[in-house]
Amino acid sequence: MKKNLFFTLMLSLLAITSAFSQTVNDKLISEIEVEYIQIVGTAKLFSNKAKVDIDFGQLNKFFSVKDTQVKDKDGKLMVFNSMIDALNFFSANGYDFQQAYTITIGNQNVYHYLMKKKS
Repeated sequence: MKKNLFFTLMLSLLAITSAFSQTVNDKLISEIEVEYIQIVGTAKLFSNKAKVDIDFGQLNKFFSVKDTQVKDKDGKLMVFNSMIDALNFFSANGYDFQQAYTITIGNQNVYHYLMKKKS
């Protein structure tokens, strides 16, 4: 019984730690020290998945779009199933939804979600 409890606790701790180890521009999402972020999403070409860029006012290298994309704990770019998937991800990482709007550029919708850090 004690071994099962210990194993469950360790597994839970590992899951929590890895869930919050994603980064944007080499900063842990949980450690971004701004009040607001913007999630900008577009559909991936020939896919139902969403490509998501994050703006928190960071300084980016001139031609490096990877500075604005979320990376997993292994440094690989994350792909979201939809914009709602991205919204739920950031909610779980300490942000509340504030506002959304969509613009269309060349027959492609570009979704903008404004998020505020939870108090």
